[in-house]
Amino acid sequence: MGFVKEEQDGITIIKVEDERLDSLVSPHLKSELLVLSTQGAKQIVIDLSQVAYADSSGLGALLFGSRQLKSVDGKLRLLAANERIMSLIRIARLEGHLLNFQNKKEALSSFDE
Repeated sequence: MGFVKEEQDGITIIKVEDERLDSLVSPHLKSELLVLSTQGAKQIVIDLSQVAYADSSGLGALLFGSRQLKSVDGKLRLLAANERIMSLIRIARLEGHLLNFQNKKEALSSFDE
């Protein structure tokens, strides 16, 4: 269970370094997002480029982060979620809440909109 965090132009980027975003990993991601939001982070990108699979608990962690940031006038964006993950997001009808971008530049600039 690993995450790499970096800051770029005031935006926090969390890279999930696991192949699975499931019930083993999602509690740690939720905790990380909670800590960041309480420390004042308002713009977070979650890099899913190494994640091949996500289940409902992983989706729940992403939605938790989105709601947590929204409560402090912040935003969460996804980066490089694969088609399998996007299909899960579409089935849950959450594509309007969990915006996905295929490259880092687009994800970062989306906060300016």
